[in-house]
Amino acid sequence: MCGIIGVVGNQNACQIVVDGLKKLEYRGYDSAGLAVVENQQIKVLKQEGKIANLQQLLNSQKITSQIAIGHTRWATHGKPSNENAHPHLGKFCAVVHNGIIENFAELKQQLILDGVKFYSQTDTEVLPHLFEKYFLQHKQDLNQTILSLQKNITGTYALAIILANNPDIIIFVKQGSPMVIGKSLNENFIASDYYGIASHTNQIIMLEDGDFGYISGQEIVIYNNQNQLTQRKCQTFAKITDSLHKNGFEHFMLKEIYEQPKVLQETIETYLDTSNYGFNLPNFSFDCLAINKITIVACGTSYYAGLIGKHLLETFAKIEVEVDIASEFRYRQPYFSNNNLVIFISQSGETADTLASLKYVLQHNQPTMAIVNVLHSNIAMLANCVLRTVAGPEIGVASTKAYTAQIAVLAIFAIYLAYSRKTISSIQKQQLIAELIGCIAKSQEILENLNLQSIAKKLVDSQSIIYTGRLISHVTALESALKFRELTYINAYGIACGELKHGTIALIDNQIYSIAVACDNQQNHIFEKTLSNLQEIKAREGKIIVLTNHHKKHSFTDIACDVITIPATEGFIQEAILPIIPMQMLAYQVALLKGNDIDQPKNLAKSVTVE
Repeated sequence: MCGIIGVVGNQNACQIVVDGLKKLEYRGYDSAGLAVVENQQIKVLKQEGKIANLQQLLNSQKITSQIAIGHTRWATHGKPSNENAHPHLGKFCAVVHNGIIENFAELKQQLILDGVKFYSQTDTEVLPHLFEKYFLQHKQDLNQTILSLQKNITGTYALAIILANNPDIIIFVKQGSPMVIGKSLNENFIASDYYGIASHTNQIIMLEDGDFGYISGQEIVIYNNQNQLTQRKCQTFAKITDSLHKNGFEHFMLKEIYEQPKVLQETIETYLDTSNYGFNLPNFSFDCLAINKITIVACGTSYYAGLIGKHLLETFAKIEVEVDIASEFRYRQPYFSNNNLVIFISQSGETADTLASLKYVLQHNQPTMAIVNVLHSNIAMLANCVLRTVAGPEIGVASTKAYTAQIAVLAIFAIYLAYSRKTISSIQKQQLIAELIGCIAKSQEILENLNLQSIAKKLVDSQSIIYTGRLISHVTALESALKFRELTYINAYGIACGELKHGTIALIDNQIYSIAVACDNQQNHIFEKTLSNLQEIKAREGKIIVLTNHHKKHSFTDIACDVITIPATEGFIQEAILPIIPMQMLAYQVALLKGNDIDQPKNLAKSVTVE
């Protein structure tokens, strides 16, 4: 969600910024723009739509500048348009901004009384005018200007600012939104995301909330929120190679679906010694034996991974688990018992609501653990301990491989906790680990045998689809419905099979498809109950598609119009991981037939960095 790139010290600054913005396209956006300083004047180029439109505009210009800032915008205040696109201008500065200025209306009204004219509907446009007001008030003292800015704006922000009369520096301010500095020889970078500058440097400085300062081609100057000159550690990040390329696949999402067997293997091998069924987990900052309750906090797909985690932790470790939507969590003022572990799940590690919930929990002195895919993220840095999902960069906005990696990590933690607390035996531990390892080959088998085009053609013109399942398969139904909504823009929703008769069955007719996840893992003992629930749909002429195990296909001969089969699911872990793969592919196939933008679905963002 929104991306910032800035570079100073390179004559090709404009193209570097545009190329960097292209690498951040996966975050989601609806317009793009850049600003440069040329002959002590600021020049702005911005376009609604894809970065290709901005590139075309840049190609038509003759711009030479060693400094540039750029932005991809995901609309919050004001519709997508050229006027609302960033950067926004004052009289002598240009600003790009990630985040939300919550008190912008009040600030805007005061600035209008001061004689300022506004040209957009955004919250961001108050920033250049406010900056200039304080800059003049403080007689061009940069530190005092930014301190006044921080004091008077409420919300979250990562800012990059350039000045017409100083073409040698980019000013930055960070509060709540991600921002990093890239260090290189005779040129330096500012970015919301390492990926945007990875082709130029892997020497990265992580900024903290309240940090501000400036970069030039030779210098990086950082102050903390106490106005003290400070040093932040420069870290060497892993270089990114083919992860940001499609490698022959038509879409990043398709590539990432097919990467899941490899991701599962690498995640498992990171945390388990598969030769002797041992654990390679970090030293936790909490006592596993003392935990009385676990709370899992997350959003979207990560929230559904948390629901899977609840099933596994309660089943194996016999411990109470509560799962909360992060955007609701801190507002309901949850009660914290003694020895309550709080787990935060986020692919990006920057999800605004999840990050805010983590800060809330830390204020209440609760032990925390993060499950994230990005080790240099804010959530990873703040949590007491981190379990990284070894999924590699996930570019498709609709999460696929990150979800299965999250489940694998949660399964490993659940097995570890259960064994530590002696709720499972050594033999059971080995069986559960073997079940998880078995997901690698079985997921590969699923991908090699999927043929969903004919089913996709039946669904492409649907107005509404119901996904159903029970227990863990109910969570799969919820995530499958989300994936279908994200990609196809068709109203799909998930419901527990047993809940159909409590209202939702009123929607069933011969125009509605119901997609049932009905796997028999020989442990849940509800397969026959699921079958009975589907009979209720069939009795009302509903059209049923079933995802089930190969050996159970015959059970649906008389009630399903189509059956998708997967290998036997040996237990809860395989039931949690294997069925989602064909459901991801089905959503992909329908979106492909509809001609939708699969990697960047409309209105969506990969990293949701606003509340």
